Amino acid sequence: MLGSYEAFKEAIYQLTKIDLNSYKERQMKRRIDALILKHGITSYKNYVEVLKTEKAYYDEFINYITINVSEFYRNPDQWAVLEHEVLPHLFKSFGKQLKIWSAACSTGDEPYSLVMLLAKFLPLDKIKILATDIDRLVIEKAKIGLYHYKSLRELPKEYIIKYFKQVSEHTYKISDDIKACVEFRQHDLLQDPYPNNCDLIVCRNVLIYFTDEAKTRIYQNFNNALKNDGILFVGSTEQMLQANKYGFYTFKSFFYIKK
Repeated sequence: MLGSYEAFKEAIYQLTKIDLNSYKERQMKRRIDALILKHGITSYKNYVEVLKTEKAYYDEFINYITINVSEFYRNPDQWAVLEHEVLPHLFKSFGKQLKIWSAACSTGDEPYSLVMLLAKFLPLDKIKILATDIDRLVIEKAKIGLYHYKSLRELPKEYIIKYFKQVSEHTYKISDDIKACVEFRQHDLLQDPYPNNCDLIVCRNVLIYFTDEAKTRIYQNFNNALKNDGILFVGSTEQMLQANKYGFYTFKSFFYIKK
């Protein structure tokens, strides 16, 4: 036994301001216990002391508990809906200068996908996307812009040819022109203020890890962050039940409009 998980959660909140109570407990505790035991540490208390003094362990912990699974153009059918139905609605409602927020953006695959898609409609110097994540390390990876070829498997070939350079057998680097369109910031969906007056918010395959109470708070905050007629784009496992409870209505599957 590693000790009291309740006391550990409190200590982690004091240290990192990440509230582990907002994550599904069984799954998160299993991940954390595996990480601690991997290092041969015998208690939560000892692990917290290590996190306070060893930056490498601290960074590893933050990276480990924040779920960083991402890829370009994940679920291509949904990106086709975004291109052919959602963006035309947004352009008609708000004009071409859209305010777009990619929340919990992980290693940047999603905001960079958004830039490449928007470039079909706009010059790159007219595209600006805010991308945020709780994990500083994945933001640093996103800014570097190096990706394993497996992350690109769903991406249209035209984008790979136009916007990537192969730098090794398995690695591709995204162009600086695409990177220049994205502003990365660290942001905690459970703690920090949200941007306002957004036209489109993309937050996919993240909320499945949160408790129902935390999801409710996040959906309400997303609604407040959007303009009327703005759209929230969620992941393929995250269809919103009773969307109208949060001020949303279904626009298309996985796309919700604020009314």
